[in-house]
Amino acid sequence: MRCPVRWDKGQLRTQEGTPRYDCSGHLPTGMPGLALLPGLCLLLSWPGDLDWKNSDVVVSTAEGLHITPTRRGDSCNPHCPVHSTCVNSTHCTCDPGFRSESGYKFFQFLLETCNDIDECRPPISVYCGVHGECRNIEGTFECHCLPGYELLSGGTRFKNSSENTCQNVTTSSSRTSKQLQKVVEEVKSHLDNTTLWRSGNKTDVATKVTKILKQMEKNVLETALRSPEKTTQRVQNSSVAVETRVVRSCSGWRELFGLVAQSNAMEIHCTDVLQNPQGPSAVAFISYSSLGRILDGSFFQEPGETGRAHLSSQVVSATIGPDRNLSVRQPVSLTFQRTQGVSRDGQVLCVYWASQQWGGHWSTDGCLLVGENSTHVFCNATHLSSFAVLVALSQQEEDFVLDVITYVGLGLSLLCLLLAALTFLLCKAIQNTSTSIHLQLSLCLFLAHLLFLTAIDRTEIRVLCAIIAGALHYLYLAAFTWMLLEGLNLFLTARNLMVVNYSGMNKVIKWLMFPVGYGVPAVIVGVSAASRPHLYGTPRRCWLQLQNAFVWSFLGPICAMACVNFVFFLSVLCILRRKLSSLNSEVSTIQNTRMLTFKATAQLVILGCTWCLGVLQVGPAAKLLAYLFTIVNTLQGVFIFLVYCLLSQQVRKWFRELIRTKSMSESLTLSSRFGPESKPSEIHEEKIVKLEPPATRGQGSPWIQSTS
Repeated sequence: MRCPVRWDKGQLRTQEGTPRYDCSGHLPTGMPGLALLPGLCLLLSWPGDLDWKNSDVVVSTAEGLHITPTRRGDSCNPHCPVHSTCVNSTHCTCDPGFRSESGYKFFQFLLETCNDIDECRPPISVYCGVHGECRNIEGTFECHCLPGYELLSGGTRFKNSSENTCQNVTTSSSRTSKQLQKVVEEVKSHLDNTTLWRSGNKTDVATKVTKILKQMEKNVLETALRSPEKTTQRVQNSSVAVETRVVRSCSGWRELFGLVAQSNAMEIHCTDVLQNPQGPSAVAFISYSSLGRILDGSFFQEPGETGRAHLSSQVVSATIGPDRNLSVRQPVSLTFQRTQGVSRDGQVLCVYWASQQWGGHWSTDGCLLVGENSTHVFCNATHLSSFAVLVALSQQEEDFVLDVITYVGLGLSLLCLLLAALTFLLCKAIQNTSTSIHLQLSLCLFLAHLLFLTAIDRTEIRVLCAIIAGALHYLYLAAFTWMLLEGLNLFLTARNLMVVNYSGMNKVIKWLMFPVGYGVPAVIVGVSAASRPHLYGTPRRCWLQLQNAFVWSFLGPICAMACVNFVFFLSVLCILRRKLSSLNSEVSTIQNTRMLTFKATAQLVILGCTWCLGVLQVGPAAKLLAYLFTIVNTLQGVFIFLVYCLLSQQVRKWFRELIRTKSMSESLTLSSRFGPESKPSEIHEEKIVKLEPPATRGQGSPWIQSTS
């Protein structure tokens, strides 16, 4: 049962509108005898069952009716509307900043709503101070500066007039921009003074430039922090461009700031910029378009680098303040626009200006080349300074003799690999597992050398060059994988000398050699291409790039395969040593295994050790090692044909049979060419000259006698 009344502010009324009662304990005029009505209405209007033992009802008339009951259950009855809360599990009241539509503070009416209070309009009309205005938002309000004004702290809102620090932005920004422009113009005048840079030696020039760079960074940071309300500033002229950014807080440790100057860019983490949590910090990015003519490549000094060098970008500076700190916790990303085209003969380096008390020079310490394309170069730096992109030209320029050796050696190697592959395929006398491995090895090297010879310099199309580099990566890895399988097969062959029934492993290697020989390189190249596809192909060669140690996706597997093969060879030598000491050894088997060991060892030297010559091309002996590397590697096909074909007794016998068969076919063709009218003496003389071997002349060759 529900009491047909509603109450608020000390009054009760029927939901139908009459009569009205005062729940304060006083009766309205003309209504005697109803002194107990407040308590009765309270009981009748109480929804649900009461636990009288735990009930607590308090009625106060100071500000109307206040009830503090204790009831069963956790839910509020009635249900409260949006922007309201439940009071004592029986009534609802609007949240701060909202007012009920009926105007009552406590209510139970199911259709009641809570509406936002506009504090910015009468009767409240919050005052935000001079140059400030109130803006109402749902549930509360905010103070903002008028257009053209900003808070001194750089914030966008404040709570009341006591926090108002609004000031004219136009005047302050204009004054700051003029100051920053003055700094830039002063540096430009120094850089354009050719007389200043022509006089003196390199040490004096480096000292002057170092002083100008430091003073420029200091002045820019001070100017930016002098007007922190201006978050971002950009100023430039024909020689210098500057962008500054003032930072007061970071939204997260991953937040990045990007700054751009003269088509060059920098990205730095907010946490590295923010030095003083109590005040603003600033980061400045400066680009010098004419400084590269002063600090040219002649200032590049790096151990082991004795060749020429030149700058391939503008010089940029990055600094953070107010303390001009040069250290950062996370690498800074730098993007340089090329000022020169892609060089095919030099190495691209990211360098920084290493200043000293007297002088300075370009150095690569803490700078890493991330990537490059035809228009830009991307670098990472672990510290702040002045940076540039430098192209170091190797002192070892194009060598005509090396080019001739490469083309002649690869051409001869291709011919020998083709002959070796045909021999392994057609010679029935040597058909076995080892021959099948040699065939696949020859095919891989043939395709790799052919692709290297014809497409290593096809760098015009970026995608095509990357595909060529990936194909070379795969083919050379496949060649080393088949070499590893040859070492395993050699070990199993030697193991057969010690174990009677060891043919099961031979069957296993026959089943697994093709999946391993072509599958393992495919997995390595697939993972490499999926993780870093942009590192396939360089501006000069279609091969793997050196940055991020990506070349170890090739060197790592081949070094591992060479080490495993070396273990196989040591095991084979131990087996042979024990077998040779046995009196019951079969001499023919031992001889065959020793020959196989010699061939596989020669293969290891040809395909494994020669690559060490390429890695060791540093220092004074670099040129000699380059010649050795070129000669040995271009003649790989020749060595394979020599070791596995010409030194094989069975293959030589097969070659002789081929030649003899060809001679017989020529003799048959010759006999059919002479008709019955020919003179017998002519026929006999022709046959003697062309058919009789030197060893059988005068001894009555059976073949000649039968045809005479």
